[in-house]
Amino acid sequence: MAIKRNALGRGLDSLISMDDVPASGSSAINEIPLDRISANPDQPRRSFDEEALDELAGSIRELGIIQPLSLRKTGPDTYQIIAGERRYRAAIKAGLVSVPAYIRTANDAELTEMALIENIQREDLNAIEIALTFRKLIDQYNLTQERLSERIGKKRATVANFLRLLRLPAEVQLGLRDKRLDMGHARALLTISEPALQLRLYNEILKNDLSVRRVEELAKAYQKGDIPKAAEKPKAESRYSSGDFDILKKHLSSAFSTSVGFKCDSSGKGKITFSFANDDELERLISLFDTLKPQQ
Repeated sequence: MAIKRNALGRGLDSLISMDDVPASGSSAINEIPLDRISANPDQPRRSFDEEALDELAGSIRELGIIQPLSLRKTGPDTYQIIAGERRYRAAIKAGLVSVPAYIRTANDAELTEMALIENIQREDLNAIEIALTFRKLIDQYNLTQERLSERIGKKRATVANFLRLLRLPAEVQLGLRDKRLDMGHARALLTISEPALQLRLYNEILKNDLSVRRVEELAKAYQKGDIPKAAEKPKAESRYSSGDFDILKKHLSSAFSTSVGFKCDSSGKGKITFSFANDDELERLISLFDTLKPQQ
């Protein structure tokens, strides 16, 4: 009966040779002091949840480390983590002085690949961490997308889709990293060519908790230039009716003994005009206005 492969493809063992140090046998487990182990500076995982580490440390105190770490030898008595940095950090929190580990042989490129694969298999990486690691492997080791896909056992289209995420504005990438949106939302945003519009729709996703399908619909509209306008603020309505304005117009005409013009829109904004036939009429109106001034 054929052995079923894991979802990632070939897995760690196909990328590395397993040289046992110092025990014999490729599957030998060694007990390695924690103070001789260092973290991998190229670890794909960028953040570690402290609360989750505390929980893991509690489990380690009770049950020990069930899954050994994978290390590579970097000196006579020093080692670097290939896989298992969470267990390493939790072991320190738990107060252990040593941890069980496999000692493997790997160069720098293989080390990064193995760390990536181990984290993906455990679903420990977010989409942006995966994308950044893919980019690092391609750039640092001069790999094509095709070659990288072969190395990690993923389809080339999958590699390409992750790399495309790095074209999104930084704010959107941070949202994806922090799981404020998912890959489906991000793929829809990538169909929009303008970064400003990508950001606009991203903010709409956060504000209105939009589904992936809705974002896909809006992204198509945005790309076609059919961008919904912000709702206009409703205009304030005047407290006065047209009948009230007619009464006021007649009252002013009578009070000033001249024709009064009155214009007003529905919001209540308008102007009042006073007609005069000659200089004497103008001076009379000015005198009347003067009498209306408040006394000092």
